[in-house]
Amino acid sequence: MDTQKVGIREFRDKLATYLLESETPVAITRHGDTVGYYIPARRRRSEAEREALKEAFGHWQQILKAEGISEDEVLADFKTWRAKQKQ
Repeated sequence: MDTQKVGIREFRDKLATYLLESETPVAITRHGDTVGYYIPARRRRSEAEREALKEAFGHWQQILKAEGISEDEVLADFKTWRAKQKQ
């Protein structure tokens, strides 16, 4: 995997862009010396992935409506389940 080198000032000035759009590691330099690395934790989703998520969400809403369950009820049940898992 290629590493992009960028000066510390540029990295700071364009931080949001690097955090949200970088797909490869970034070597951060100061006066030509590498002082750190940024390694992206997530990659950008493809259009196909976005469409699949939208479709899944639509199905989920249909199921909730058919069962007469609100999103708030699902969230409350999840929080209760999660609290039990931590015990």
